Amino acid sequence: MVSAYIRIVALFLLSSLAVAANQNQVPSCYKANPKVGLPAPEPLNHLVLIFDETTLLDEPLTQSLVDIVQTNLVAGTAFTILRFSAISQGRYTDIVVHGEIESPILKQKRNSISVPALKTFDACMKGQAVFARDMALNAIASALQRSTSDLRNSDVIASLSDASKVMRESRASKKIVLIVSDMIEHSSITTFYSNSALRKIDPVKEFKAVEAASAMGDFGGAAVYVLGGGLLPVGQVPKGTKKNDSGYRPSQNMAALEAFWNQYFKRSNGILMEFGKPALLTSIKW
Repeated sequence: MVSAYIRIVALFLLSSLAVAANQNQVPSCYKANPKVGLPAPEPLNHLVLIFDETTLLDEPLTQSLVDIVQTNLVAGTAFTILRFSAISQGRYTDIVVHGEIESPILKQKRNSISVPALKTFDACMKGQAVFARDMALNAIASALQRSTSDLRNSDVIASLSDASKVMRESRASKKIVLIVSDMIEHSSITTFYSNSALRKIDPVKEFKAVEAASAMGDFGGAAVYVLGGGLLPVGQVPKGTKKNDSGYRPSQNMAALEAFWNQYFKRSNGILMEFGKPALLTSIKW
């Protein structure tokens, strides 16, 4: 079944040497099997992963991320993986990969399609699911490998504002955004650090700074989850600051950080379902 789909992928690559990052990079089984006589349906779900390249995940957090992706990449799901760090040379918000796992043919429509056509189509669909999941996991591995603490700034707010456009333009009825980041801003808009450690911010004051910078986003009503909130491994601090952070995050500081982001997403047409500090304690599924 996978080999049949690989042949379709090969034809796809020959017919299109370059695919734009925001286009579907998973070849369609509907287009590859015109004998079924049906157009490819629109995705029902859309999963967006946004990686902060200044945040380094440990093994348990990485595994939880993989588990979330494998659970939610089901039939009828589009997925988009983006990355960001600081807005500097070679580091900016961009789409790593975008793909779609198509929905199967509805049962009532299968009766009007020939058995050979259905057999070929079904084999293609099974291969497509494997291909798409492998593509997503490889993109995640690539994003994680690029992560580094050797950056002076972290433009979380502006980058999320840019990334939110993907959700705003999505036509899926169910939308999930998973942000892999410590969510600690350190940019020209504001900084959440003081003496290289997370300070207790004033959420109202910081939110006014975001509004003044016109850095709000539009997440299209998506459910938003954060993995890695407040995470900063021992000795890992923004470049140019003193390495005196013990890695401890006072609960009051974390509560203020979460309050700020809760307000940000609320005003950016998103719903913050859980702010992982750093791990998520609830499951994510459609």
